[in-house]
Parts: sequence; structure tokens; C-alpha cells
Amino acid sequence: MRVADVVAEILKREGVELIIGYPVNDVLEAAARADIRTVIVRQERVGIHMADAMSRVTSGQRIGVFAMQHGPGTENAFGAVAQAYADSVPVLLL
Repeated sequence: MRVADVVAEILKREGVELIIGYPVNDVLEAAARADIRTVIVRQERVGIHMADAMSRVTSGQRIGVFAMQHGPGTENAFGAVAQAYADSVPVLLL
């Protein structure tokens, strides 16, 4: 079993029904195999804002999950991460 499969299984057991992500991430494919709906975005910042919105709309009952690529993806996501942090919004980033 691969690490991505274990992460997807943990997310499934924790009740995650949707994962937002930027392509080329093993966790997204593992999540799809675990019957977690995946939504693909074209820019990391947009994806984090979507995860942020999920958490806000449900008052934190369903935490938004975002999977990004390493390296430049982290830099592109930083603005949205800072916004969620500043507003104390729970978001899980992978």
C-alpha cells in the first residue's frame, strides 16, 4: 500500500467527501479510488479559496481539503493560506 492510499483511507474514515486539488498529485488519484469526489482547479490559490469556502459555509463542520503539487504550487497557494490563517478558518492542505 502506498502512502497516498493510506492518506486517502484516513480522509475517507474521517468523513471527507470532497477533495479539491491541482493536477499531478498522487493523493487525488488515491482519493478518487477511495470514492472521495475530486474537483480539479487550474490555480492553487483558487483551490484553497474553495476549501476555505467549504469550511466557512459549514461553520467548520466539514473542513475543506486541498491537495497541491510541491514546489511552485506551495508558493502559488501562499496568499490563500495566509487569508485562511488570518481568519482562523480550518483548512487541510496536502
